[in-house]
Amino acid sequence: MARTVVLVGALDTKGEDFAFVRERLQKHGCRVLLVDTGVLGQPTTPADIGREAVAEAAGVSLAALVATHDRGAALSAMARGAAAIVRKLHDEKRIDGIMGMGGGSGTSVAAAAMRGLPIGFPKLLVSTGASGDTRSFVGNSDMVLVPSVVDVAGLNRISRTIYARAADALSGMVRGVGDAIGGGGRPLIAATMFGNTTPCVSRARQRLEELGYEVLVFHANGGGRAMEQLIDDGLVDAVLDLTTTELADELVGGVRSAGPHRLEAAARRGIPQVVSVGALDMVNFGGPETIPARLAGRHFRTHTSLAQLMRTDAAESAELGRILAEKLNAATGPVALLLPLRGISALDAPGEPFDDPVARTALFDALRTGVDRSKVEVFEVDANINDPEFADHAVDVLLGLLPTVAQHVGTPATN
Repeated sequence: MARTVVLVGALDTKGEDFAFVRERLQKHGCRVLLVDTGVLGQPTTPADIGREAVAEAAGVSLAALVATHDRGAALSAMARGAAAIVRKLHDEKRIDGIMGMGGGSGTSVAAAAMRGLPIGFPKLLVSTGASGDTRSFVGNSDMVLVPSVVDVAGLNRISRTIYARAADALSGMVRGVGDAIGGGGRPLIAATMFGNTTPCVSRARQRLEELGYEVLVFHANGGGRAMEQLIDDGLVDAVLDLTTTELADELVGGVRSAGPHRLEAAARRGIPQVVSVGALDMVNFGGPETIPARLAGRHFRTHTSLAQLMRTDAAESAELGRILAEKLNAATGPVALLLPLRGISALDAPGEPFDDPVARTALFDALRTGVDRSKVEVFEVDANINDPEFADHAVDVLLGLLPTVAQHVGTPATN
């Protein structure tokens, strides 16, 4: 069966480049839909979905964008329009893959369209920025990035090679669309882990997998963003969110924040969640030069030469407890909070560098008084978070929140 690929780009400046890629994909037997996101110049290659339609999908007219002579506003509008069109094509099952090409502007527009597509949908972006810091346009998506090496500005022996190999790769990716990949319908649980909570989450994961669940573990160094996205996409049945350390980075200004909306997707969708305070005793920084001057004199521990950990103090811990309680109270589904009374990370244990009973008590007290007990079950466990009994308790509580999901499991998982 022929696959359909959508190409997204500005055909006033990149028309020749996209025509080459379209022809290459067609040689592989792919159907191609070409979406024009250019604004100011005239397209040099005909589009299947013109720039007027893209602007209209963003709620503006192309004439109005041209009249403003505001390139930034035009790019923003075309990005919104391209994303809306591509998502509609996907939802109508009219496309099997997407490819974009461009410099900084073209990358931002095509990437916006790709970020709106689900995990697993083939996405490939040829970009001048693919060899630099790509966080701003990749976001939480699984797009494949191909450095363009030379600018996306016409055909030459280098660009032809890059474009051809990129098109070849995408044609292979779309041929695999529809293959049975995954866990065979097993209920999916998202879990969060950090180096300092690894023993806990590893034990919990092992128990859940033995019961037939599939567990996705997200590294809580910013990976919580991706987890929140998958939850919002409806791919997750429950959450074992034992490592909420990203809240500390967001509050204090560390480098591992997952943004202000961490711990909101599960609450919004109403799926069961078991939450704890793993590694809220620490804020992450890079090398020593990344530590703000305002934090001089605080309690730091060198993890590696590029990772400095700072112990949260009592005031920060109390505020983290307030923030976490507020997020849990917003849950529309079953939620439980577990407090490990003997320490919240490997470093927050008797004799360890971050053992601080005052800060730990401030965190726990803020949670005890802040959570709405009519919505949130609270369990206080006389153990460190990495003790086996804590992990086992967390799993038992989660299983108790999963009566409708648990009935579908009970046999060991198979691939």
